[in-house]
Amino acid sequence: MRKLDLLKLSPPRILVSGFALIILIGGILLSLPVSAAPGHEPISFLDALFTATSATCVTGLVVADTGRDFSTFGQVVIMLLIQVGGLGFMTMATLVALMLKKKISLRERLILQEALNQSSMEGIVRLIRKVLIYSLTIEAVAAVIFTIRWAFEYPLGKAMFLGMWHAVSMFNNAGFDLFGEYRSLTMYVNDPVVNVVAMCLIILGGIGFIVMSDLMDYRQKRKLSLHTKVVLSTSAFLIVLGALVIFIFEYSNAKTMGPLSFQGKVLSAFFQSVTPRTAGANTLDIAGLRQATQFFIIILMFIGASPGSTGGGIKTTTFTTLVGGIISMIRGKEDIVLFRNRLAKDRLLKALTITMIALILVVFVSMLLSTTEDHSFLMILFEVTSAFGTVGLSMGLTANLTVFGKIMIMLMMFAGRLGPLTLAYALQPNKEKELYRYPEGKIIIG
Repeated sequence: MRKLDLLKLSPPRILVSGFALIILIGGILLSLPVSAAPGHEPISFLDALFTATSATCVTGLVVADTGRDFSTFGQVVIMLLIQVGGLGFMTMATLVALMLKKKISLRERLILQEALNQSSMEGIVRLIRKVLIYSLTIEAVAAVIFTIRWAFEYPLGKAMFLGMWHAVSMFNNAGFDLFGEYRSLTMYVNDPVVNVVAMCLIILGGIGFIVMSDLMDYRQKRKLSLHTKVVLSTSAFLIVLGALVIFIFEYSNAKTMGPLSFQGKVLSAFFQSVTPRTAGANTLDIAGLRQATQFFIIILMFIGASPGSTGGGIKTTTFTTLVGGIISMIRGKEDIVLFRNRLAKDRLLKALTITMIALILVVFVSMLLSTTEDHSFLMILFEVTSAFGTVGLSMGLTANLTVFGKIMIMLMMFAGRLGPLTLAYALQPNKEKELYRYPEGKIIIG
């Protein structure tokens, strides 16, 4: 592509192209013999591309065992893909530019604005600096705690690698692990250190960089933005509600919580409530959960994390806006009011658009896969929603997908990471100014 053509691309198209290029490079690297574990054959290019897509889109669905099938080189490649995918390739490019003391152009600021879902370019480079400082600091602190914890089980060198690797994976809501046999963190279901640190990483990565920046500036401003209040209140509500529902449904389930101590039950209930917020790690056997719990987790995965975060889904603010719209309509009110602030009408329209596109994608792909994959519809719906929400939780379908199934799940992960609207804007023809408007008409609703 000529440079002139590249300059004509809109920010959404540059984001789509950038992520696609990173996935392709990652797929090539992971298919090389050097990426295969000693004594193992390199995985196929399709499986390598699937793994690269899952890592770059910070999902965690895997067709190859990360801890068993990849060498240290392959695992480092996956970790770097997670970091670049979680923070965004434009954020990482800005880091390099800042280190080289290069000036950030207007066009680059526009792309950063789109990548972080900001309404304006004001202070965008300052926000990027904060994002990088907060992210790397949080990951470093968590890596040290994990290293100390795992130093009791592994040699110090391996404990340090595991600590750094899982700190990056958890903070970026990727859900990849190195413990092999697709176990995730199930062996640490009763471990408060691993559980609490992992949950803190997932929550901090999922609330969004804008919220983190707002919280860090609270001491000076003594005020939180409406966005931060909505994200924190919605996230807290969903986590507590999710933990309560999972605790009740799974308390006596012999395949999950049944054999655990009361502390283990509480920890696992909260962990499984936090992780559908696009993290993907699990301390309970997902396939062993009751169907009611599995369906409830599908709902949590569909909602996902918050805007400007490492997570996917329709986002907490979208969910809250829809609920606010429903409540306002039932009460006969004209405005959606949150924390004594009225939302503009276009916020509700955008929330409806995102939700409908997401719902259509999930339903359509689930219907397609139900004809190609010989598994229950709930299992297929769970896997598709997990891919769209960039969650990574699995009932065991991913490793047994057909070629067509792998391609569809890859596309879902890609769409989920970029967001339905960004993808729609990237695919639509160039906008043309409307020269006229049609007369208003009325139809009967409901």
